[in-house]
Amino acid sequence: MAIYAIGDIQGCYHSFLALLKKIKFKRGRDQLWLVGDLINRGKGSLQVLRWCYKNRSSVTAVLGNHDLHGLAIKYKVIEPDDEDTLSHLIKAKDSDLLFKWLRSLPLAHYEKKHLLVHAGILPQWTVKDVLKLSKEISTQLRRKKFEDFLSSIYGNKPNKWSSTLNKNDKARIVINAMTRLRALSSAGAIDFTYKGELKNMPKKLKAWFDHPQRKTKDNIIIFGHWSALGLVTRGDIFAIDTGCVWGRALTAIRLDDKLIFSVKTNSKDI
Repeated sequence: MAIYAIGDIQGCYHSFLALLKKIKFKRGRDQLWLVGDLINRGKGSLQVLRWCYKNRSSVTAVLGNHDLHGLAIKYKVIEPDDEDTLSHLIKAKDSDLLFKWLRSLPLAHYEKKHLLVHAGILPQWTVKDVLKLSKEISTQLRRKKFEDFLSSIYGNKPNKWSSTLNKNDKARIVINAMTRLRALSSAGAIDFTYKGELKNMPKKLKAWFDHPQRKTKDNIIIFGHWSALGLVTRGDIFAIDTGCVWGRALTAIRLDDKLIFSVKTNSKDI
């Protein structure tokens, strides 16, 4: 059995199929770890979710910010914006089933010293903390009145972690960190403004994975979200969002030997 981690698909169905062909994926033999942002911006969100649901025994996925955004639109917590491409998915006959499966996904997955998350991890958190916090969010998303919870997660405050935060503030910063994090200030606050390349980052900021007190540094963290970062492979992190929805590429990494596979974006997807 091989495990392949795949970067942000974002509805790029044809590119996803091309990548599966390239890695010679076989259901029942191989496992896929998806870093989140399965849907939105690309044209094939419905097809991507249908494939993932049909092959769910072979799929381990975490929630990304676009997945949560899609849930909020589906359940009328927010209105769609001009860049969203979710109408076919929301109107589909199997939409409720697909979104129920999406809602069941965690924010983080850990196995064999590999931690899968969409965006990032705050430096104060251990792997045990991450999994506990992820489970708390999943519990809220799986409740009958989950719409109330979805409506409470929006906003950029608080931007610093504290164990004394109230329930809603705690959930908000957990979700923001695991699905939106890129940079931290010198004081350890999440910066929501910088989205560019690492080499151009202001000196007052530091990439979350380079924080000197990061407690997860002895594990390998696999993440996406930061498309401007591109492919980064080093001992402790694998950043694999290579901007498929922006016309660049979709990338997979085989966990056993860290071999990289990539396909160019299919023009039908964007």
